[in-house]
Amino acid sequence: MEEKKRIVFNQETEEDRVYSLSLRPAMIGEFVGQKDLIGNLKVSIEAAKQRKEPVEHILFSGPPGLGKTSLANIVAHEMNARITITSGPAIDRAGDLIGILTNLEHGDVLFIDEIHRLSKVVEEFLYPAMENFKIDFIVDKGPYAKTVNFNLKPFTLIGATTRSGLLASPLRDRFGMFYHLEFYEPEQLCQIVKKSAEKLKIDIDDDAALGIARRARGTPRVANRLLRRVRDYAQVKTDSGKIEQGIVLSSMKTLGIDDIGLDEIDRRLIRVLDEQYSGGPVGIEALAATLNEEVDTIVDVVEPYLLKIGFLRRTSRGRELTKTAVKHIKGFSLKNKEIQSELY
Repeated sequence: MEEKKRIVFNQETEEDRVYSLSLRPAMIGEFVGQKDLIGNLKVSIEAAKQRKEPVEHILFSGPPGLGKTSLANIVAHEMNARITITSGPAIDRAGDLIGILTNLEHGDVLFIDEIHRLSKVVEEFLYPAMENFKIDFIVDKGPYAKTVNFNLKPFTLIGATTRSGLLASPLRDRFGMFYHLEFYEPEQLCQIVKKSAEKLKIDIDDDAALGIARRARGTPRVANRLLRRVRDYAQVKTDSGKIEQGIVLSSMKTLGIDDIGLDEIDRRLIRVLDEQYSGGPVGIEALAATLNEEVDTIVDVVEPYLLKIGFLRRTSRGRELTKTAVKHIKGFSLKNKEIQSELY
């Protein structure tokens, strides 16, 4: 199965970007989940408002789809500031960064997604910008070289990363606040599904919303994507278009998503570890080669949720499968066989 076709793929797609503007919470009071993080963020924002200063630089870390971009937009909204959004890979040269920084007004927010992917040269230009709100740019080379100083207006840098371990220590140390986003509980995702359904004018009952939430892999982005797919199914298969528990079960079966949100690539990884490597341990490169997937895809997309639900272990010798995962995949296969025998 190709990565881009995954329904439970937690990276943002073009369709997600279209819907995110309408579904994303605008104010901090609308944000569901991450209770401790939100509480601390409220205090920092209120304190900055009282001092009439920009908020300190903030670093958000955690798996994709948990709300890092939404939180950056909320900070800008609460501070009544303009936000400039870019990403680490998009800033190729130091000149690109200088252009962005010099256009920032007092109190503006600069959000850099996947900040750990900034080049070393660009990263070093950020150090004085974050600490002293100035940058030094060297023009020409050799005996003709000269330094041009740019004074910047005080701003807030918000960085987001899915791999905080790859972030250089000097850059990480310059952030005043560091928050890690955790996976959401089904009850929290159920609230998000119902809020999104209301905004999209979808009629959904509580059991159906919870059914979607339990299959959303602890990720709001996946929950909203599943909601849209179930809406399509209900629109075609029912007269009313209302989403009920039976519609959720039927659509999930069609999409190949099981009761806890695993899809075919997750089950394939579990089967490979169980059948070809006797449960492990096995190195990530060998596992990626067997699955015909990129190492980054497994590390960033497949593994986090399997680790969270206790299906996978990372050890010094490689990845290991747990007994819970083997039990689940055998139960899924048995259920599928029963369904097939009923059909034929």
